[in-house]
Amino acid sequence: MTTDAAGAAGPWLVVGLGNPGPGYAMNRHNVGFMVADLLAERMGGRFKRAGRAQAQVVEGRIGPPGPANRRVVVAKPMSYMNLSGGPVNALREFYKVPAERVVAVHDELDIDYGMLRLKLGGGDNGHNGLKSLTQAFGRDYHRVRFGIGRPPGRMQVADFVLKDFSSAERKELDYFVDRAADAVECLVIEGLERAQGTYNS
Repeated sequence: MTTDAAGAAGPWLVVGLGNPGPGYAMNRHNVGFMVADLLAERMGGRFKRAGRAQAQVVEGRIGPPGPANRRVVVAKPMSYMNLSGGPVNALREFYKVPAERVVAVHDELDIDYGMLRLKLGGGDNGHNGLKSLTQAFGRDYHRVRFGIGRPPGRMQVADFVLKDFSSAERKELDYFVDRAADAVECLVIEGLERAQGTYNS
């Protein structure tokens, strides 16, 4: 499907993955929420509860006026990470969004901190949020993978992802979140190949 065809057919659904509640807000596992918050801010919208779906959404448009302008729904599931699939699938069905116009933004252990990889489809690599999405509506959705690196020493993965970014990491976090939001916008407006060429690192 071409980007123009996708734009004409309906909205994109951009999903930031994370856990709800202030205790999780700065966790590495919540970087998807951080990117979603920035995208909502750029669109000038505020998150609101999405009807019966266990999620918060902002509806708006991104891109310049004209054919490249895209209707976008930015969402944050309010279930816990490992139950994200239900709320996201409810939104997908409500807005009539096919899987290939869903973009999941999530933390990725196997990529160095701050680096990005964009792709369509694939496995979940042990990520419980992706596993839940794939179980709910298949694997043919886009992913914007935000690198958080591997845990140091013998720290367990579960402990690492549920810890806040370190003080050293936070010095660059805003820049990396901004770049990830740029990557999402590029993917939706210009297509995966262009976004990969610009942002995959």
